[in-house]
Amino acid sequence: MYLPEKFAESRPAELFRLMREHPLGMLVTHTPSGLEANHLPFLLDEGRGAFGTLLAHVARANPIWREVDDGAEVLVVFRGAQGYISPNWYPTKQETHRHVPTWNYEVVHAHGRIHVRDDEKFVRGVVARLTRAHEAGEPRPWKMTDAPEDYIAEQLSHIVGIEVELTRVEGKRKLSQNREPRDFEGTVSALEERGREELASAMEHAYSGITSSSTS
Repeated sequence: MYLPEKFAESRPAELFRLMREHPLGMLVTHTPSGLEANHLPFLLDEGRGAFGTLLAHVARANPIWREVDDGAEVLVVFRGAQGYISPNWYPTKQETHRHVPTWNYEVVHAHGRIHVRDDEKFVRGVVARLTRAHEAGEPRPWKMTDAPEDYIAEQLSHIVGIEVELTRVEGKRKLSQNREPRDFEGTVSALEERGREELASAMEHAYSGITSSSTS
C-alpha cells in the first residue's frame, strides 16, 4: 500500500479500533486459479499472537477453505469511513482556485497466516462470540440457545472456521490532515451539513490525534 508519512497510522490501539468498528473484512488469498477475495465478518482476538488473531467462518460450499494451504500468507482489508471531498469546501479555493477534488478514507491492511479449523467446537465458539459482539446493543440480544439445538448443530455443519494469525498490520488514514486548519474545518462543516457524520467524525478524530501528538 502506498503510504505517505502524513497519512500513516501505526498505533495498535487505533488499528484495532478500526478493525473492531468495521469488522467486515476482505480476505485476499492466492489460489491455484489466481487471486480470490472473500468478504467476511471478522472477530479480532487482540490477546492471541504478537499482532492479534482474526477469527471468522465461511460456507462449507465455498471452495476457499480447500484451496489455501495451511499457513499460507493472506491479506485482510478493513475499510472505515470514506467519501468524496469537493474543492468548493475549502475557503482558500475562493482565493486561489488552485485545488482539485479528492477522496478521503481510512483502511487497515492486516497481513497474516491462515489456518482452516474444521471442527465443531471452534466454529461454535466463533459464532457465539460474533453473535455476542453484534447483539450487544439489542434490547433483547439473540443467543444461540434461543434456537433448537438440533437446528444450530445443522447450521454449524454447513460452515468451516478460519483464523488468521497476524504478522503485520498497517493503516492509512487520508483525512485531510495535510490541509490548513480553515480548509480542514470547512470540509468537516460541509460533510456535517450533508449528513455524512461518520466521515466528519473520523476526520476530527484523526486531526485531534495529530495536534495532541505535536503538543506532547
